[in-house]
Amino acid sequence: MATPGLGSLGDIGFISVMGKDRVKIRNFRDFERVTADRYAASEIHLKKPREQFLGPGLDTISLIIVLDVSLGMNPRKEAEKLVGYSRDGKALTFEIGGKKLGTNKWVIKRLSQAWTRVDPQGDVHAAEVTLELGEYV
Repeated sequence: MATPGLGSLGDIGFISVMGKDRVKIRNFRDFERVTADRYAASEIHLKKPREQFLGPGLDTISLIIVLDVSLGMNPRKEAEKLVGYSRDGKALTFEIGGKKLGTNKWVIKRLSQAWTRVDPQGDVHAAEVTLELGEYV
């Protein structure tokens, strides 16, 4: 039975404890959320343009997910799951500390993988997955 952790992206939990002896730790770093509203400039002859607020824009989030086999993860399998979500255009809920981020779901707009530790048999022991998420309305 999993206990609540730091948060989750869809069904991918961060810092989850599974039963008494099984621990799965996915952590993230370099979290950044950007909010940019929409404006239009109306050109005025011989004067400065006048800005008009059009409404809120779509937020973006970037973060790096750290995966390590010593923390109960299979980094390659975890990364492939995220690639699948990206390729399927799956909209995911993102929450941290039990609170949803934004009022909408998020989609993976860009994903990159850095395999930081690979053994001679080609097994990935540690990886970092960089995600760029976009608000999905």
